[in-house]
Amino acid sequence: MTDSTREYEVAVVGGGPAGLTAALYTTRLAHDTVVLDRGGGRAAMMADTHNVVGVTEDVSGKEFLQTARRQVQHYGADYEREFVESAERRDDGRFTLGTNSGGFVADAVVLATGFNDARPDPPLPPTGRGLHWCLHCDAYMFVDRPVFVMGAGESAARVAMIMLNFTDEVDLLTRGDDPAWSDETDRQLRAHPIDIVESEVVGMEKDEDGWLAGFEFADGTFREYRGGFPMYGRTYNAGLADELGCERTEDGAVVVDDHGETSVDRVYAVGDLSPGHSQIPVAMGEGAKAGIDVHYTLRPFPRSLDQIDSEGEVGDEELPGISEKLREAAREFRAAGGD
Repeated sequence: MTDSTREYEVAVVGGGPAGLTAALYTTRLAHDTVVLDRGGGRAAMMADTHNVVGVTEDVSGKEFLQTARRQVQHYGADYEREFVESAERRDDGRFTLGTNSGGFVADAVVLATGFNDARPDPPLPPTGRGLHWCLHCDAYMFVDRPVFVMGAGESAARVAMIMLNFTDEVDLLTRGDDPAWSDETDRQLRAHPIDIVESEVVGMEKDEDGWLAGFEFADGTFREYRGGFPMYGRTYNAGLADELGCERTEDGAVVVDDHGETSVDRVYAVGDLSPGHSQIPVAMGEGAKAGIDVHYTLRPFPRSLDQIDSEGEVGDEELPGISEKLREAAREFRAAGGD
């Protein structure tokens, strides 16, 4: 172990809603925790925050994450802007995470590295101003407005049909690609009033407010849209999970149990890296469950009967089971008016 290696009970890789919630729980449950965050991520791109009770629409993703980071640090967790390059399990069962500036050792690891949406070729409107990645978050924004869905696969066809629940003006833009959806989906799709536009997008116009106004097509037509959804798949950021030997699903997500633990003991995957809905409240719930499960695994007390037989009874000098650093953070929190 080098001088640049730092030790923690919990290392959270990823600083999005899932990772920060996991860190919040492990820190408040008395475990020395570090968040290793390379920055960016899907939540950071949000112009507005939707579907999060208690958070108003005018809060951007960056503001949301900044508030969450301050909360986690206030309770005593460390937050480091680091890119984790490698992960391995040591002979003693702990984990070493290699970064660009050194290394971190932890008893448990929470992976919250998410996925990247596949972006179609330009021209495209700005994310959050006509280009939207989350149907469940943003479909409400297009009630009674013209909307596009971009892609030629099963997911694009399905999302186009779903958008008819919100507006009667839905176009499916294949951009010259041959449809890859099934014959059954084709029959279903053509039974819905959706225009399938095969011509490539060659230009774009914006409104004065910066939102998309519409696309120009290679066939010379112009169609008005307020916005839409590109459906070209995703790439999971699961390199660390692979290094640690975590099992993955057929589509690439990391397999987890009901508490977020992967197929590798004391390695957790939360948020967009795990299967399920890609939603901030869902990610936060997964982070909370993982944080609680980490606590059950790492907390020193109650000492089991087997441990009592091998280690002896709990002595006063071992109490409390929380580091001095976190004890001091708790004192400062109370002094500042916290409960």
